[in-house]
Amino acid sequence: MSIAPRDEPEASEILAIKEESEALDAPEIIQPDGWASPRGYTNGAIATGKVVTLAGQVGWNPETSIFISDDFAVQARQIFHNIVALLLAAGARPHDLVRLTWFIVDRDEYVAARKEVGAAYREIIGAHYPPMSVVFVSGLLEDRARLEIEATAVIPFTVADNR
Repeated sequence: MSIAPRDEPEASEILAIKEESEALDAPEIIQPDGWASPRGYTNGAIATGKVVTLAGQVGWNPETSIFISDDFAVQARQIFHNIVALLLAAGARPHDLVRLTWFIVDRDEYVAARKEVGAAYREIIGAHYPPMSVVFVSGLLEDRARLEIEATAVIPFTVADNR
């Protein structure tokens, strides 16, 4: 069985994953009383199950290690596809994500691309917003990388036992 990620899952596959994810046990969201609701992320989550950790993903084609663009939003879109491919290879789904850490080289570039990045995130990952951190760094190992995202997912035991 090959677990090599593809460039992009088919649109029908993404829709099926989203629908299945919505039916599965989601991580429990931590939201203390009186705290303002976060926008586009969650303050904390509780999950029990099989932990899946993904190395930092950059916005290149995972089969060729070649960037198709230097554009921030284009790279983010590719990263989301790479994350979904890795999750699927591990038997996880986007809804199983419990943490994302973004490493970004240019704050202004990030802010300018937020709307387009958010739309790509919702299209590919769905309306699931795990705890996230955004860290601004002076550079990344891959010179053309504008951002890198690490991900952690937890497959619930009740689901993991059946996958």
